[in-house]
Amino acid sequence: MVIGGLLRGRGAKAVVLQWSDGEAAEFPVVRVTCATRTGGRAWHPDAMAPPRDCAPLAERVEELLAAGGPLPIVAAGQPVLRRGTVPYDGQLGPALLARFVEALRVTMHAAPGVGLAAPQVGVPLRIAVLEDPAPVPEEVAAARGRVPQPFRVLVNPVYEPAGGARAAFFEGCLSVPGWQAVVARHAEVRLRAEDEHGRPLDEVFTGWPARIVQHETDHLDGTLYLDRAELRSLPTNEAVAALWNEPAPRRAAEALGFELP
Repeated sequence: MVIGGLLRGRGAKAVVLQWSDGEAAEFPVVRVTCATRTGGRAWHPDAMAPPRDCAPLAERVEELLAAGGPLPIVAAGQPVLRRGTVPYDGQLGPALLARFVEALRVTMHAAPGVGLAAPQVGVPLRIAVLEDPAPVPEEVAAARGRVPQPFRVLVNPVYEPAGGARAAFFEGCLSVPGWQAVVARHAEVRLRAEDEHGRPLDEVFTGWPARIVQHETDHLDGTLYLDRAELRSLPTNEAVAALWNEPAPRRAAEALGFELP
């Protein structure tokens, strides 16, 4: 069993490992830089395989796209959903970025969903897409402020509340399949981002579009909707359809014992 290690000197090229029986060995060090870190980590090839997320981002995206069709969606429990992302600054190049964005769009439609963030397909880049045709009854659309949204690409998005109002509704996630929970979110947010062509976006979103923006941008910070949810409200999709299929979750709050803003 290894009980200690010492990198010899600044910019060291070797690591000394000591075992519990007193023996020690010196190994050369290989420096690798992970996409989810700002610096390199010391790693020796005889010790263990490097983590897959240390592969170059362009290489990983090419591998994902090689299979064609919708991309596999990463489920909760995978570290990539919790580590946050690195800003996009050209790591994929224009052509590969366009292919990746199209793959996100195809995957979002196939799921189906109204938004998808790059970490949800295993890529720790600050990129998300959204699109919502809002195919809901009029009373639901009115209660939730749900209006159709065109397809958008959000590169390096950040949001901030615009006003103090909050709204709470059942919310789900493609990375937490089968479940929903009531989440209180800002009713209005200001979003700053760029599109896939580098054009700036500075826009205020309200109602359900504001909820989508917050949900997808949260993914890029390693936050799942469950982190913000009222967990007493947590039901399966089937329970929502059978018991709480209404424009707003007032009856659910009364029956399950939680407060709404």
